[in-house]
Amino acid sequence: MIDLKLLRDDPEAVRVSQRARGEDPALVDALLDADAQRRAAVSAADSLRAEQKVLGKKVGKAAPEERDALLAGASELAQKVKDAGAAESAANERLVAAHRAISNLVHPDVPVGGEEDFAVIETVGEPPVIESPRDHLELGERLGLIDMERGAKVSGSRFYFLTGNGALLQLGLLQLAIQKAVAAGFTPMIPPVLVRPEIMGGTGFLGAHAAEVYHLADDDLYLVGTSEVPLAGYHSSEIIDLSGDPVRYAGWSSCFRREAGSYGKDTRGIIRVHQFDKVEMFTYCRPDQAEEEHQRLLQWEKDMLAAIEVPYRVIDVASGDLGSSAARKFDCEAWVPTQQTYRELTSTSNCTTFQARRLAIRYRDENGKPQIAATLNGTLATTRWLVAVLENHQQPDGSVRVPAALVPFVGREVLEPVR
Repeated sequence: MIDLKLLRDDPEAVRVSQRARGEDPALVDALLDADAQRRAAVSAADSLRAEQKVLGKKVGKAAPEERDALLAGASELAQKVKDAGAAESAANERLVAAHRAISNLVHPDVPVGGEEDFAVIETVGEPPVIESPRDHLELGERLGLIDMERGAKVSGSRFYFLTGNGALLQLGLLQLAIQKAVAAGFTPMIPPVLVRPEIMGGTGFLGAHAAEVYHLADDDLYLVGTSEVPLAGYHSSEIIDLSGDPVRYAGWSSCFRREAGSYGKDTRGIIRVHQFDKVEMFTYCRPDQAEEEHQRLLQWEKDMLAAIEVPYRVIDVASGDLGSSAARKFDCEAWVPTQQTYRELTSTSNCTTFQARRLAIRYRDENGKPQIAATLNGTLATTRWLVAVLENHQQPDGSVRVPAALVPFVGREVLEPVR
Protein backbone atom coordinates (compact mmCIF):
# COMPACT_ATOMS: atom_id res chain seq x y z
CA MET A 1 0.00 0.00 0.00
CA ILE A 2 1.07 3.57 -0.55
CA ASP A 3 1.92 5.93 2.31
CA LEU A 4 -1.27 7.70 3.46
CA LYS A 5 0.76 10.71 4.59
CA LEU A 6 2.04 11.14 1.04
CA LEU A 7 -1.54 10.86 -0.22
CA ARG A 8 -2.73 13.57 2.15
CA ASP A 9 0.22 15.86 1.39
CA ASP A 10 0.22 15.46 -2.40
CA PRO A 11 -2.83 13.63 -3.81
CA GLU A 12 -2.11 14.93 -7.31
CA ALA A 13 1.16 12.96 -7.40
CA VAL A 14 -0.86 9.80 -6.78
CA ARG A 15 -3.36 10.76 -9.50
CA VAL A 16 -0.47 11.30 -11.94
CA SER A 17 0.87 7.84 -11.09
CA GLN A 18 -2.55 6.27 -11.60
CA ARG A 19 -2.91 7.92 -15.04
CA ALA A 20 0.59 6.78 -16.02
CA ARG A 21 -0.41 3.20 -15.22
CA GLY A 22 -3.65 3.53 -17.17
CA GLU A 23 -5.60 3.12 -13.94
CA ASP A 24 -8.48 5.18 -12.55
CA PRO A 25 -7.37 8.42 -10.82
CA ALA A 26 -10.82 8.63 -9.21
CA LEU A 27 -9.64 5.88 -6.86
CA VAL A 28 -7.43 8.52 -5.26
CA ASP A 29 -10.44 10.64 -4.31
CA ALA A 30 -12.23 7.53 -3.04
CA LEU A 31 -9.25 6.82 -0.80
CA LEU A 32 -9.10 10.43 0.43
CA ASP A 33 -12.78 10.26 1.29
CA ALA A 34 -12.39 6.89 3.05
CA ASP A 35 -9.42 8.25 5.00
CA ALA A 36 -11.40 11.31 6.11
CA GLN A 37 -14.39 9.19 7.10
CA ARG A 38 -12.23 6.79 9.05
CA ARG A 39 -10.49 9.60 10.96
CA ALA A 40 -13.87 11.16 11.75
CA ALA A 41 -15.22 7.80 12.94
CA VAL A 42 -12.17 7.23 15.15
CA SER A 43 -12.49 10.72 16.64
CA ALA A 44 -16.20 10.25 17.35
CA ALA A 45 -15.67 6.85 18.94
CA ASP A 46 -12.76 8.09 21.05
CA SER A 47 -14.81 11.05 22.30
CA LEU A 48 -17.68 8.79 23.33
CA ARG A 49 -15.32 6.38 25.09
CA ALA A 50 -13.77 9.28 26.98
CA GLU A 51 -17.25 10.49 27.94
CA GLN A 52 -18.14 6.96 29.07
CA LYS A 53 -15.05 6.81 31.26
CA VAL A 54 -15.90 10.11 32.94
CA LEU A 55 -19.48 9.01 33.49
CA GLY A 56 -18.32 5.73 34.99
CA LYS A 57 -16.34 7.62 37.61
CA LYS A 58 -19.39 9.79 38.39
CA VAL A 59 -21.54 6.72 38.92
CA GLY A 60 -19.02 5.34 41.37
CA LYS A 61 -19.07 8.53 43.42
CA ALA A 62 -22.80 9.39 43.07
CA ALA A 63 -25.22 9.68 45.95
CA PRO A 64 -27.92 6.96 46.03
CA GLU A 65 -30.64 9.36 44.84
CA GLU A 66 -28.56 10.29 41.75
CA ARG A 67 -27.38 6.77 40.84
CA ASP A 68 -30.49 5.57 38.94
CA ALA A 69 -30.47 8.58 36.62
CA LEU A 70 -26.74 8.24 36.01
CA LEU A 71 -27.03 4.50 35.33
CA ALA A 72 -29.77 5.16 32.79
CA GLY A 73 -27.52 7.69 31.09
CA ALA A 74 -24.63 5.25 31.20
CA SER A 75 -26.75 2.57 29.55
CA GLU A 76 -27.74 4.97 26.76
CA LEU A 77 -24.11 6.07 26.34
CA ALA A 78 -22.91 2.46 26.22
CA GLN A 79 -25.15 1.85 23.22
CA LYS A 80 -23.76 4.96 21.53
CA VAL A 81 -20.22 3.72 22.18
CA LYS A 82 -21.13 0.33 20.72
CA ASP A 83 -22.64 1.94 17.62
CA ALA A 84 -19.62 4.22 17.24
CA GLY A 85 -17.29 1.22 17.50
CA ALA A 86 -19.22 -0.55 14.76
CA ALA A 87 -19.05 2.58 12.59
CA GLU A 88 -15.31 2.80 13.26
CA SER A 89 -14.83 -0.84 12.21
CA ALA A 90 -16.85 -0.30 9.03
CA ALA A 91 -14.85 2.84 8.22
CA ASN A 92 -11.62 0.91 8.75
CA GLU A 93 -12.78 -1.79 6.33
CA ARG A 94 -13.71 0.82 3.71
CA LEU A 95 -10.32 2.48 4.14
CA VAL A 96 -8.41 -0.80 3.73
CA ALA A 97 -10.39 -1.67 0.58
CA ALA A 98 -9.83 1.79 -0.92
CA HIS A 99 -6.16 1.74 0.12
CA ARG A 100 -5.52 -1.65 -1.51
CA ALA A 101 -7.13 -0.47 -4.75
CA ILE A 102 -4.28 2.00 -5.35
CA SER A 103 -1.11 0.68 -7.03
CA ASN A 104 2.39 1.71 -6.02
CA LEU A 105 3.60 5.12 -7.10
CA VAL A 106 5.46 4.97 -10.40
CA HIS A 107 9.09 6.11 -10.22
CA PRO A 108 9.48 9.50 -11.96
CA ASP A 109 12.08 8.13 -14.41
CA VAL A 110 9.85 5.33 -15.72
CA PRO A 111 8.78 5.81 -19.37
CA VAL A 112 5.06 6.50 -19.63
CA GLY A 113 2.95 4.26 -21.84
CA GLY A 114 1.96 0.67 -22.52
CA GLU A 115 3.71 -2.61 -23.23
CA GLU A 116 5.55 -1.33 -26.31
CA ASP A 117 6.65 2.00 -24.82
CA PHE A 118 9.65 0.67 -22.88
CA ALA A 119 13.05 2.36 -23.09
CA VAL A 120 16.10 0.31 -24.11
CA ILE A 121 18.87 0.93 -21.59
CA GLU A 122 21.56 -1.19 -23.23
CA THR A 123 22.10 -4.02 -25.71
CA VAL A 124 24.76 -6.64 -24.97
CA GLY A 125 26.22 -9.03 -27.53
CA GLU A 126 25.51 -9.61 -31.21
CA PRO A 127 22.70 -11.93 -32.34
CA PRO A 128 24.27 -15.02 -33.97
CA VAL A 129 23.91 -15.50 -37.70
CA ILE A 130 22.13 -18.84 -38.07
CA GLU A 131 20.88 -20.05 -41.44
CA SER A 132 17.42 -21.64 -41.11
CA PRO A 133 17.46 -21.85 -37.31
CA ARG A 134 15.45 -24.55 -35.54
CA ASP A 135 13.26 -23.42 -32.66
CA HIS A 136 13.85 -24.60 -29.10
CA LEU A 137 11.10 -27.23 -29.23
CA GLU A 138 12.37 -28.88 -32.41
CA LEU A 139 15.89 -28.85 -30.96
CA GLY A 140 14.67 -30.11 -27.60
CA GLU A 141 12.77 -33.00 -29.17
CA ARG A 142 15.61 -33.99 -31.50
CA LEU A 143 18.08 -33.87 -28.61
CA GLY A 144 15.82 -35.79 -26.22
CA LEU A 145 15.49 -32.84 -23.83
CA ILE A 146 11.79 -31.88 -23.95
CA ASP A 147 8.66 -34.01 -24.23
CA MET A 148 5.57 -31.84 -24.73
CA GLU A 149 3.40 -34.65 -26.07
CA ARG A 150 3.60 -36.73 -22.90
CA GLY A 151 3.35 -33.59 -20.76
CA ALA A 152 -0.01 -32.89 -22.41
CA LYS A 153 -1.05 -36.54 -22.01
CA VAL A 154 -0.34 -36.47 -18.29
CA SER A 155 -1.39 -32.93 -17.35
CA GLY A 156 -2.90 -31.10 -20.33
CA SER A 157 -1.74 -28.27 -22.56
CA ARG A 158 1.23 -26.09 -21.56
CA PHE A 159 2.79 -28.88 -19.49
CA TYR A 160 5.96 -30.78 -20.41
CA PHE A 161 8.63 -33.20 -19.29
CA LEU A 162 12.30 -32.21 -19.21
CA THR A 163 14.14 -35.45 -19.89
CA GLY A 164 17.74 -36.62 -19.70
CA ASN A 165 20.11 -33.81 -20.51
CA GLY A 166 17.17 -31.40 -20.55
CA ALA A 167 16.69 -32.01 -16.84
CA LEU A 168 20.43 -31.72 -16.25
CA LEU A 169 20.53 -28.47 -18.22
CA GLN A 170 17.80 -26.90 -16.11
CA LEU A 171 19.25 -28.17 -12.84
CA GLY A 172 22.62 -26.79 -13.93
CA LEU A 173 21.12 -23.37 -14.66
CA LEU A 174 19.45 -23.22 -11.27
CA GLN A 175 22.48 -24.56 -9.41
CA LEU A 176 24.72 -22.01 -11.14
CA ALA A 177 22.27 -19.27 -10.16
CA ILE A 178 22.30 -20.39 -6.51
CA GLN A 179 26.10 -20.54 -6.49
CA LYS A 180 26.30 -16.99 -7.84
CA ALA A 181 23.70 -15.79 -5.35
CA VAL A 182 25.53 -17.31 -2.38
CA ALA A 183 28.80 -15.76 -3.58
CA ALA A 184 27.01 -12.39 -3.65
CA GLY A 185 25.84 -12.79 -0.04
CA PHE A 186 22.34 -14.20 -0.50
CA THR A 187 20.97 -16.82 1.88
CA PRO A 188 19.63 -19.75 -0.20
CA MET A 189 16.04 -20.74 0.58
CA ILE A 190 13.68 -23.50 -0.54
CA PRO A 191 10.30 -21.99 0.42
CA PRO A 192 6.79 -23.44 0.55
CA VAL A 193 4.89 -23.03 -2.71
CA LEU A 194 1.46 -22.86 -1.06
CA VAL A 195 0.70 -19.65 0.83
CA ARG A 196 -2.13 -18.11 2.80
CA PRO A 197 -4.40 -15.45 1.22
CA GLU A 198 -2.95 -12.66 3.37
CA ILE A 199 0.55 -13.40 2.07
CA MET A 200 -0.51 -13.62 -1.57
CA GLY A 201 -2.59 -10.46 -1.19
CA GLY A 202 0.14 -8.72 0.74
CA THR A 203 2.56 -9.02 -2.17
CA GLY A 204 0.00 -7.55 -4.58
CA PHE A 205 -0.86 -10.66 -6.62
CA LEU A 206 -4.59 -10.77 -5.84
CA GLY A 207 -5.48 -7.57 -7.63
CA ALA A 208 -5.47 -7.22 -11.41
CA HIS A 209 -3.48 -10.46 -11.77
CA ALA A 210 -5.62 -12.65 -9.52
CA ALA A 211 -6.78 -14.67 -12.55
CA GLU A 212 -3.19 -15.85 -13.04
CA VAL A 213 -3.06 -17.53 -9.64
CA TYR A 214 -4.07 -21.11 -8.83
CA HIS A 215 -6.32 -21.28 -5.74
CA LEU A 216 -7.00 -24.42 -3.70
CA ALA A 217 -10.48 -23.57 -2.48
CA ASP A 218 -10.81 -26.45 0.01
CA ASP A 219 -7.68 -25.31 1.86
CA ASP A 220 -7.86 -21.58 1.01
CA LEU A 221 -4.25 -21.67 -0.11
CA TYR A 222 -2.60 -20.27 -3.24
CA LEU A 223 0.09 -21.81 -5.42
CA VAL A 224 2.84 -19.25 -5.91
CA GLY A 225 3.87 -17.91 -9.31
CA THR A 226 7.23 -16.85 -7.88
CA SER A 227 9.11 -17.45 -4.63
CA GLU A 228 8.95 -13.66 -4.19
CA VAL A 229 5.64 -14.35 -2.44
CA PRO A 230 6.78 -16.68 0.38
CA LEU A 231 10.04 -14.76 0.75
CA ALA A 232 8.07 -11.53 1.22
CA GLY A 233 5.91 -13.29 3.78
CA TYR A 234 8.92 -14.73 5.62
CA HIS A 235 9.31 -11.59 7.75
CA SER A 236 5.66 -10.49 7.79
CA SER A 237 4.62 -8.79 11.06
CA GLU A 238 8.27 -8.58 12.15
CA ILE A 239 10.81 -5.88 12.93
CA ILE A 240 14.05 -6.89 11.20
CA ASP A 241 17.59 -5.64 11.56
CA LEU A 242 18.49 -3.39 8.63
CA SER A 243 21.17 -1.41 10.44
CA GLY A 244 23.82 -2.66 8.02
CA ASP A 245 23.59 -4.26 4.59
CA PRO A 246 20.26 -5.29 3.06
CA VAL A 247 18.89 -8.73 3.99
CA ARG A 248 19.03 -10.92 0.89
CA TYR A 249 17.46 -14.30 0.12
CA ALA A 250 17.61 -16.49 -3.00
CA GLY A 251 14.57 -18.75 -3.32
CA TRP A 252 14.56 -21.93 -5.43
CA SER A 253 11.04 -23.15 -6.12
CA SER A 254 8.59 -24.55 -8.59
CA CYS A 255 6.18 -21.87 -9.75
CA PHE A 256 2.64 -22.05 -11.13
CA ARG A 257 0.68 -19.70 -13.37
CA ARG A 258 -2.71 -20.21 -14.96
CA GLU A 259 -1.80 -18.05 -17.99
CA ALA A 260 -5.37 -16.79 -18.06
CA GLY A 261 -5.93 -14.44 -20.95
CA SER A 262 -2.97 -15.79 -22.94
CA TYR A 263 -5.05 -17.98 -25.25
CA GLY A 264 -3.17 -18.46 -28.52
CA LYS A 265 0.04 -16.81 -27.25
CA ASP A 266 3.29 -18.81 -27.25
CA THR A 267 1.46 -22.11 -27.39
CA ARG A 268 4.50 -23.88 -28.86
CA GLY A 269 7.23 -25.03 -26.51
CA ILE A 270 8.12 -23.86 -23.03
CA ILE A 271 8.00 -20.07 -23.30
CA ARG A 272 4.61 -19.73 -21.61
CA VAL A 273 3.72 -22.72 -19.42
CA HIS A 274 1.74 -23.50 -16.27
CA GLN A 275 4.62 -24.88 -14.20
CA PHE A 276 8.31 -23.98 -14.18
CA ASP A 277 11.26 -23.74 -11.82
CA LYS A 278 12.99 -20.53 -10.84
CA VAL A 279 15.66 -18.99 -8.63
CA GLU A 280 14.45 -15.62 -7.37
CA MET A 281 16.44 -12.98 -5.52
CA PHE A 282 14.60 -11.09 -2.79
CA THR A 283 15.86 -8.14 -0.76
CA TYR A 284 14.74 -6.27 2.33
CA CYS A 285 16.41 -2.90 2.81
CA ARG A 286 15.91 0.63 4.08
CA PRO A 287 13.97 2.83 1.62
CA ASP A 288 17.01 5.05 1.05
CA GLN A 289 18.96 1.97 -0.13
CA ALA A 290 16.33 0.71 -2.58
CA GLU A 291 17.42 2.37 -5.83
CA GLU A 292 21.06 1.36 -5.38
CA GLU A 293 19.97 -2.18 -4.49
CA HIS A 294 17.83 -2.29 -7.64
CA GLN A 295 20.92 -1.64 -9.73
CA ARG A 296 22.79 -4.41 -7.89
CA LEU A 297 20.02 -6.91 -8.62
CA LEU A 298 20.11 -5.93 -12.28
CA GLN A 299 23.88 -6.42 -12.39
CA TRP A 300 23.62 -9.88 -10.85
CA GLU A 301 21.08 -10.79 -13.52
CA LYS A 302 23.41 -9.49 -16.23
CA ASP A 303 26.29 -11.53 -14.79
CA MET A 304 24.15 -14.66 -14.98
CA LEU A 305 23.18 -13.91 -18.59
CA ALA A 306 26.85 -13.44 -19.45
CA ALA A 307 27.53 -16.91 -18.01
CA ILE A 308 25.14 -18.57 -20.47
CA GLU A 309 26.62 -16.57 -23.36
CA VAL A 310 23.47 -15.21 -24.99
CA PRO A 311 22.90 -11.76 -26.51
CA TYR A 312 20.36 -9.67 -24.61
CA ARG A 313 19.05 -6.20 -23.99
CA VAL A 314 17.94 -4.40 -20.83
CA ILE A 315 14.72 -2.38 -20.90
CA ASP A 316 13.09 0.08 -18.53
CA VAL A 317 9.50 -1.20 -18.46
CA ALA A 318 6.82 1.41 -19.22
CA SER A 319 4.39 2.56 -16.54
CA GLY A 320 1.34 0.80 -17.99
CA ASP A 321 3.14 -2.55 -18.01
CA LEU A 322 4.19 -2.51 -14.35
CA GLY A 323 2.71 -4.84 -11.77
CA SER A 324 0.74 -3.12 -9.03
CA SER A 325 3.56 -3.51 -6.48
CA ALA A 326 6.42 -2.24 -8.64
CA ALA A 327 7.51 1.39 -8.72
CA ARG A 328 10.07 0.50 -11.41
CA LYS A 329 11.03 -2.66 -13.26
CA PHE A 330 13.95 -3.59 -15.50
CA ASP A 331 13.63 -6.57 -17.84
CA CYS A 332 16.49 -8.47 -19.44
CA GLU A 333 15.40 -9.89 -22.78
CA ALA A 334 17.43 -12.50 -24.65
CA TRP A 335 17.61 -12.80 -28.41
CA VAL A 336 15.51 -15.65 -29.82
CA PRO A 337 16.80 -16.47 -33.34
CA THR A 338 13.65 -18.15 -34.68
CA GLN A 339 11.50 -15.20 -33.62
CA GLN A 340 14.08 -12.58 -34.66
CA THR A 341 13.31 -10.59 -31.55
CA TYR A 342 14.16 -10.26 -27.87
CA ARG A 343 12.03 -12.09 -25.27
CA GLU A 344 11.99 -11.58 -21.52
CA LEU A 345 14.16 -13.90 -19.44
CA THR A 346 14.46 -11.92 -16.22
CA SER A 347 12.94 -8.96 -14.47
CA THR A 348 13.85 -7.04 -11.34
CA SER A 349 11.38 -4.78 -9.51
CA ASN A 350 11.74 -2.10 -6.88
CA CYS A 351 8.57 -2.35 -4.79
CA THR A 352 9.66 0.42 -2.38
CA THR A 353 7.56 0.17 0.83
CA PHE A 354 4.39 -1.06 -0.92
CA GLN A 355 4.58 -4.75 0.00
CA ALA A 356 6.16 -4.24 3.41
CA ARG A 357 3.40 -1.84 4.45
CA ARG A 358 0.79 -4.48 3.60
CA LEU A 359 2.74 -7.20 5.39
CA ALA A 360 3.77 -5.08 8.40
CA ILE A 361 7.52 -5.52 7.86
CA ARG A 362 9.52 -2.88 9.69
CA TYR A 363 13.00 -1.96 10.88
CA ARG A 364 14.27 0.46 13.51
CA ASP A 365 15.84 3.73 12.40
CA GLU A 366 18.83 5.38 14.08
CA ASN A 367 16.51 6.65 16.82
CA GLY A 368 15.05 3.22 17.48
CA LYS A 369 11.70 4.14 15.92
CA PRO A 370 10.00 1.46 13.75
CA GLN A 371 9.83 2.34 10.03
CA ILE A 372 8.45 0.52 6.98
CA ALA A 373 11.08 -1.48 5.06
CA ALA A 374 11.52 -1.60 1.28
CA THR A 375 11.43 -4.82 -0.76
CA LEU A 376 12.89 -5.72 -4.15
CA ASN A 377 13.01 -8.86 -6.25
CA GLY A 378 14.78 -10.20 -9.34
CA THR A 379 14.90 -13.43 -11.34
CA LEU A 380 18.27 -15.17 -11.55
CA ALA A 381 17.31 -18.23 -13.64
CA THR A 382 14.17 -19.97 -14.80
CA THR A 383 13.01 -22.75 -17.14
CA ARG A 384 12.45 -20.24 -19.97
CA TRP A 385 16.21 -19.70 -20.14
CA LEU A 386 16.49 -23.05 -21.92
CA VAL A 387 14.85 -21.41 -24.93
CA ALA A 388 17.69 -18.90 -25.27
CA VAL A 389 20.41 -21.47 -24.56
CA LEU A 390 19.17 -23.97 -27.15
CA GLU A 391 18.40 -21.51 -29.93
CA ASN A 392 21.48 -19.32 -29.63
CA HIS A 393 23.95 -22.19 -29.28
CA GLN A 394 22.54 -24.48 -31.98
CA GLN A 395 24.88 -25.72 -34.70
CA PRO A 396 24.20 -26.59 -38.36
CA ASP A 397 24.08 -30.35 -37.70
CA GLY A 398 21.29 -29.94 -35.13
CA SER A 399 23.53 -30.27 -32.07
CA VAL A 400 23.73 -27.61 -29.37
CA ARG A 401 26.88 -26.32 -27.69
CA VAL A 402 26.64 -26.22 -23.90
CA PRO A 403 27.85 -22.89 -22.43
CA ALA A 404 31.13 -23.43 -20.58
CA ALA A 405 29.61 -22.44 -17.21
CA LEU A 406 27.04 -25.24 -17.52
CA VAL A 407 29.35 -28.02 -18.75
CA PRO A 408 30.23 -29.20 -15.20
CA PHE A 409 26.53 -29.72 -14.46
CA VAL A 410 25.56 -31.36 -17.76
CA GLY A 411 28.72 -33.41 -18.14
CA ARG A 412 29.31 -32.69 -21.83
CA GLU A 413 30.23 -29.81 -24.08
CA VAL A 414 27.84 -30.63 -26.93
CA LEU A 415 24.33 -32.09 -26.92
CA GLU A 416 23.87 -34.44 -29.89
CA PRO A 417 20.59 -35.39 -31.61
CA VAL A 418 19.11 -38.68 -30.51
CA ARG A 419 16.54 -38.82 -33.30
